[in-house]
Amino acid sequence: MLTVNEIFHSIQGESTFSGWPCAFIRLSWCNLRCDYCDTVYAYEEGSEMTIEQILERVARYDVKLVEITGGEPLVQQETPELAKRLLESNYTTLIETSGSLDIGSLPDGCRRIVDFKTPSCGMAGKNLWANVSHLCDTDEVKFVIGNRADFEWARERIIEHSLLNLCPVSMSPVFGKLENRLLAEWILNDSLEVRLNLQIHKYIWDPKTRGV
Repeated sequence: MLTVNEIFHSIQGESTFSGWPCAFIRLSWCNLRCDYCDTVYAYEEGSEMTIEQILERVARYDVKLVEITGGEPLVQQETPELAKRLLESNYTTLIETSGSLDIGSLPDGCRRIVDFKTPSCGMAGKNLWANVSHLCDTDEVKFVIGNRADFEWARERIIEHSLLNLCPVSMSPVFGKLENRLLAEWILNDSLEVRLNLQIHKYIWDPKTRGV
């Protein structure tokens, strides 16, 4: 049994899959409290569902791309089994996680998007850097950037952990706080081989709209 905040059909707004139709499974609860969090409603709200019920809901959308997100999905013990069942049903399965919990329990074939936390969000001390040892070329690393100090910190972590040799890396500006242009210029000026990630769903729909 899993506690599910919402299941919905939308356009994937982030990652290397940005722009693709996707079914989202947003699980409840989170072990972090990031200052810029845009899904605080997932901290506690949710209903219990079996994996079979979740799979049935996802099948209604007739898509092949599914993302498990949160909250923090790895807080719930059955999340790896949910990912396994999605893979067995031939879904391309993404899981977005904060990087504060061990990703090693997730099944092979699951594409892990690890959102390591930057200093301005207040949770950088919770990053579990041992997760780097689990990364492979089908995974992704994301840094959400709130200011220049975040950018420089992320650049140092990319170098320190040789992240560009492991998997794609992206940087996202904190929506409504850091100008897209500024982050783009920093990336270009430093010749940093990372993807600029702009959360396109927030430009299609109102950023406060749930379930899109």
